Amino acid sequence: MARWCHRHRLVVLLLWVGALFGMGFSASTAGTDYANVFSLPNTDSKKAYDLMEKAFPARAGDTDTVVWKVDGGSVRDADVRARIQPALEKIAGMKGVGDVAGPYTGAAGAAQVSRDGRIAYAQVTFTQRANEVPKELVQDVVDTAQGAERDGLRVELGGQAIQRVQEPPTGLAEMVGLVAAAVVLFLAFGSVFAMLLPIAVAVFGVGMGLFGTQLLSHSTDIPDLAPLLASLIGLGVGIDYALFIVTRHRRGLLRGLEPEESVITAMNTSGRAVLFAGGTVCIALAGMLVTNLRFLDGVVIGTSLTVVLSVLAATTLLPALLGFLGPRVLSRRQRRRLAEAGPEPERASGLAARWSSGVQRRPRTVAALALVVMAVLAVPVLSLRLGATDQGNDDTTTTTRQAYDLLAEGFGPGFNGPLQVVADGGDTAALVKGIEGTEGVARVAALPPAGGVTVVQVVPTTSPQSKETDELIDTLRDEVIPRAGASAHVGGVTAVSKDFATVTGDRLPLFVATIIGLGFLLLLVAFRSLVVPLTAAVMNLIAAAASFGVLVAVFQWGWGLDLLALGKEGPINAFLPVIMLSLLFGLSMDYQVFLVSRMHEEWVHTRDNARAVRVGLAETSRVINSAALIMVCVFLAFVLSGDSGAAMAGVGLAAAVALDAFVLRTALVPAAMHLLGSSNWWLPAWLDRRLPHLAVEPAEDPAPGPPPDAGGPSPVGHGLLPRPPGAPVDRAPVTPPSTRRRPR
Repeated sequence: MARWCHRHRLVVLLLWVGALFGMGFSASTAGTDYANVFSLPNTDSKKAYDLMEKAFPARAGDTDTVVWKVDGGSVRDADVRARIQPALEKIAGMKGVGDVAGPYTGAAGAAQVSRDGRIAYAQVTFTQRANEVPKELVQDVVDTAQGAERDGLRVELGGQAIQRVQEPPTGLAEMVGLVAAAVVLFLAFGSVFAMLLPIAVAVFGVGMGLFGTQLLSHSTDIPDLAPLLASLIGLGVGIDYALFIVTRHRRGLLRGLEPEESVITAMNTSGRAVLFAGGTVCIALAGMLVTNLRFLDGVVIGTSLTVVLSVLAATTLLPALLGFLGPRVLSRRQRRRLAEAGPEPERASGLAARWSSGVQRRPRTVAALALVVMAVLAVPVLSLRLGATDQGNDDTTTTTRQAYDLLAEGFGPGFNGPLQVVADGGDTAALVKGIEGTEGVARVAALPPAGGVTVVQVVPTTSPQSKETDELIDTLRDEVIPRAGASAHVGGVTAVSKDFATVTGDRLPLFVATIIGLGFLLLLVAFRSLVVPLTAAVMNLIAAAASFGVLVAVFQWGWGLDLLALGKEGPINAFLPVIMLSLLFGLSMDYQVFLVSRMHEEWVHTRDNARAVRVGLAETSRVINSAALIMVCVFLAFVLSGDSGAAMAGVGLAAAVALDAFVLRTALVPAAMHLLGSSNWWLPAWLDRRLPHLAVEPAEDPAPGPPPDAGGPSPVGHGLLPRPPGAPVDRAPVTPPSTRRRPR
């Protein structure tokens, strides 16, 4: 395949360009139809939402808030009311707005003004959920409300729909990540052409993946988070996979191979590892399906499609592009040295070789230091608390954060996360009275019933992200509602977040066991060893613990949040462990495959474990570290995405990849393999006979044996023999069939 793509490079390039533009045109014509199908079946909050949607369809949509504050006087003053009321009436008349409840109308309006009279709010209820409300409508609401501002009158808006229109321009994070990756590639290769190759491969793979995901959104439910995560993982693996292949190709050229043979060798070695690594990433992503959280299905589809297309680009488009460049994939200095001094011997040198020899001399010291570093970083994970971020975690410059702070200032911290107790039977009066007497409740208001359903708004005394609010939800469900004899359910955004965190935590062990088990089986078949996949599984767990420790320290404890301009500390998003562990296990397996495949290749040739580990580490550590540095840059760039979940995932994955590559794969793994010795490659004979053969590295051509004895049979001959049939061939080398199974 590599030879065909190299020789027909123009055809391959035109096919890829045509496919990219064709998919892009189709996707732009069809538009997007992303749907955040966020369903938690059999949870209390889901039952509350279903009742709300049935009895109050106009209130089942997203409810956002317009908040205003005066520097002096009162919000009830005539001049303030003359500016705010017309704006609210205009918003109420917009198509897609179901209701606007302000402080200037109705008997309940007085409760929407703070005690000091300086802060008031109005609730804007859309007819659809936040992700379904058109951005144009939301922007009109924002412009209309903020158009009422004047000196001494400040207007801010909060809510999930409002948050969508203040995100940075789409593609900013991707562009920053590509620029950072280009800098690292240029420093690694010293050649502009070599630098451009991995970026071109990643752009084609990610572009096709995003267009394909957009088209698939019309036939299945794909959340709008999917393309963001797909581009994040696609850029990382696309650049890394091309980097591994280009590095092997450049090594072949420096050894004196012709460009075509060097491409074929690179594809038949590193290309095989890329195929295997891409498969492990897709399997790790598919592990999300066992959680039975339906909104993750679309994430699996989008990210897996992008990874598959990135692998396809690396194994077909890249050989074609290498064919166009020829020896120019080397830097000018390398080409000049190759012409003057001839081919270089294939040996590792420099810092990588010295480090590899140092690990071999002191494996216990290196392993102990690496374990200490990872253990210290993993300590914060003991205080991990899953939940959901809200506008209180936004940057202080955003209107959503300022509205959040104004409401907390005027009405208390619990006002930003009210609970909705939805009752469809029983003694509602006793229920309201019981809620009012519950510790941790600041305010209770029962809305007029409709269709036999009553909604009781409950404002806690604590913030939505506090443990006390979670405990209040449990108290209402387990004690207050049963004691009142009512048929009621606790809903609202805060209750949904709590239920989601609970469901995710319950299913996380099964998820982790699934992806570790699948990864173990893949490595077992690939390297025909029990110890290598077992070591990889343990290392993956260590990397996960340390990376989540960093995540807790940054986002939950607030270390460095101001430096990163990521807002305020809070709990870790409940969906993040599932998504992050999938990506982490897939990427960790990539580095394990590239590292151990080279070690395994050397072990097959020499049966010397110490040499295999030393050579494998010396020859792959530099490219693994370069690949990891690129991934770190790409992931950190997603801090600029404007999405708190993507920013959290970016920081967590950047920490995970850095620790995995710089500590585990270049220190702890080789040190452990030195200590384990030849047992690294142990596999029971009975299991070896039953396992299918899957070679990550290509089979070696059998070396010519000595000439057979005169007159002896020649059972096997290799090559074309220009002789008539049956004519003898003098001094023809033959290789007798081996009676031993060749290790793979």
